[in-house]
Amino acid sequence: MSASTSRRDFLRGGLAFGAGLVVGFHWSRGHLAASTGAGLGPMVPSSHAIGDAFAPNAFVRIGSDDIVRVVSKHIEFGQGTYTGLATILAEELDADWTTIRVESSASDTARYANLAFGQMGTGGSTAIPNSWMQFRQAGATARALLVAAAADAWDVSASEISVSQGVVSHAASGRSARFGELADRAGQLEPPTDVAVKDPSEFTLIGTDTARRVDIPAKSDGTAIFTADIQLPGMTTALLARPPRFGATVASFDATDTRKVPGVVDVVEVPRGVAVVAESFWAAKKGRDALRVTWNERAAEWRGSDDIAREYRALAQHRGMKVARHGDPETAIDGATQVLEAEFEFPFLAHAPMEPLDAVAHLREDGADLWAGSQLQTLDQTVAAAAFGLPPEKVAVHTMLAGGSFGRRATPDGDVASEAASIAKALADQGKRNPVKVMWTREDDVRGGRYRPMYIHRLRAGLDASGGIVGWQHRIVGQSVQRGTPFEAFLVRNGIDNTSVEGAGNLAYAPKISGFDVDLVTTQTGIPVLWWRSVGHTHTAYTTEVFFDELARAAGRDPVEMRLAMLDEAHARHRAVLELAADKAGWGTDPPAGRARGVALHESFGSFIAQIAEVSLGDDGMPRVHKVVCAVDCGIAINPDNIRAQIEGGIGYGLGAALFDEVVIESGRVVTSNFHDYRSLRIHEMPAVEVHIVASGEAPTGIGEPGVPPIAPAVANAHAALTGTVVRRLPFSRSLQGA
Repeated sequence: MSASTSRRDFLRGGLAFGAGLVVGFHWSRGHLAASTGAGLGPMVPSSHAIGDAFAPNAFVRIGSDDIVRVVSKHIEFGQGTYTGLATILAEELDADWTTIRVESSASDTARYANLAFGQMGTGGSTAIPNSWMQFRQAGATARALLVAAAADAWDVSASEISVSQGVVSHAASGRSARFGELADRAGQLEPPTDVAVKDPSEFTLIGTDTARRVDIPAKSDGTAIFTADIQLPGMTTALLARPPRFGATVASFDATDTRKVPGVVDVVEVPRGVAVVAESFWAAKKGRDALRVTWNERAAEWRGSDDIAREYRALAQHRGMKVARHGDPETAIDGATQVLEAEFEFPFLAHAPMEPLDAVAHLREDGADLWAGSQLQTLDQTVAAAAFGLPPEKVAVHTMLAGGSFGRRATPDGDVASEAASIAKALADQGKRNPVKVMWTREDDVRGGRYRPMYIHRLRAGLDASGGIVGWQHRIVGQSVQRGTPFEAFLVRNGIDNTSVEGAGNLAYAPKISGFDVDLVTTQTGIPVLWWRSVGHTHTAYTTEVFFDELARAAGRDPVEMRLAMLDEAHARHRAVLELAADKAGWGTDPPAGRARGVALHESFGSFIAQIAEVSLGDDGMPRVHKVVCAVDCGIAINPDNIRAQIEGGIGYGLGAALFDEVVIESGRVVTSNFHDYRSLRIHEMPAVEVHIVASGEAPTGIGEPGVPPIAPAVANAHAALTGTVVRRLPFSRSLQGA
């Protein structure tokens, strides 16, 4: 067998985990070689293969070498999911953490569906919550079989056997065996149908920082392989010329100059534009620059972001669809001692992950392969299959490590998967069945749509003579990220997309407000929108928490005290994180000279977070955030260090967006293009962050997104306390500098 053939065979079958036989693997930069797990942990020698591996379920494989391979059904794009899932399974298995390796699962919806979605996919901060009991039971089942195998081999009772650090022991006889020594015998046994999982008091890995991140070593030494790193025999690279206005289509194109660029091998039209195929990225880029495309823009979106905002403000004057209502808010507000009104505006936002989109597609005679940082594998498999002209079961999706996403890789139309497959199909129709790598540039990514929607909020509330909130009205105007997608049928109810109103319709303070009302005006534009890290909470947390502080100032009340007073008994977890954050931040004491503190409290994805930001005023008039104290209740803390990292990352991501970011559209064309005009938070702008995790016995809840929503309102409230100015239009740079 040739080297090229063996590599192709490996790529087709390396993640399939055939019946009882697992070949470990490692992808080194520029070539492929047999070894263990995508660069995640110490590698097994390249000639090593595991015969008749112990595979008691879909999520764990144990070989005679003692290596425990945890099969992840969720993508790892920096959020620590590989480590979290491995920790859960290893805890119940009582494995030695140094033997743990993690591999991405095959594209198999029946075995690897997200239990919250019913399909393979990662999102909504569900990776750990939906896998919690599933992976505990997987680990406990494997442990029970190893114990049974030892009991059988030693002719002792299973109840007399203990397991610790990958070793099965019988104290009375002094016998012991490592997992690998028992794997063959365990593999012959029938798995139990019901196993007991540990009481949390027995945890030795969960809740500690013993389980270090499995993906960090390879990412640090450069051996981790991302989609962009894949090099296959005969592979070409393609860049797509997409329309400059959303909704436009190709009328005609002239590739005369493109074909003159050295390295360009083909130019093909596909449903999403015109692809330039070349021997390298740079040749494809130069070839695309030389391409001349005439676009049919009759159905294109011609409005700019300022035009859309103006229309939204007009719509905000009219009643929308009812989201939540109790009491009589109109009468309560009309009879209030003080009435406050506010309007907030939020821009389109790009996700801007550090690794732009890419995918590798290969259409063979007998099927096809897709390699990508796929966030929705079932959907990507479906759209790629349609583009290939194959049934989905003939398309293998290989989930790669990815450099961030924030929602961008989870498109309902599977954009990059569809592009890669359609280009491979167009080339195959010409007899060219080589693999093709499709890449997006940073400008493609920022200008490519799928933005966090623009929103306008209008709020009105009344205070009584004692400073209590007696009425609250909240209107939200903006696009639905679900409308027109395959998810609309089961995620949009009575015309309401919950992701437009989450955090507002279920406001924690609402039960103590006698008259409460939230309504929604859902709009339509030609601009493609998508969920963005923490989705609707990105704008509802800001409006509700900033407006709440305005009410507190009008009432002459302390913002923390007033929040605590507005929380009923059903919101004890909100109260706990707020009190913890206030205590750790020294709320009620004087901050350093020239600084002020601001608070925000929010629940999202089942987790409860309070943040207190300490802010001064920079020479440019912008807030300078020195410190953020955060308290979080996310149920049982699987990996505390990773929780802290996710909160820190969420604060940095949310703060950068709030201070600087908006996608500007003029006459239908996106003018924002790269990090110079859509900039990330710089290292010197990152505040010191303290994260305090509430001890909990509740099942784990989401942590990838909840750190984002509170940071912007906490900073805005500190800025308002410092300057008296309420920022109601994000980003801060637009409101404070006119940038």
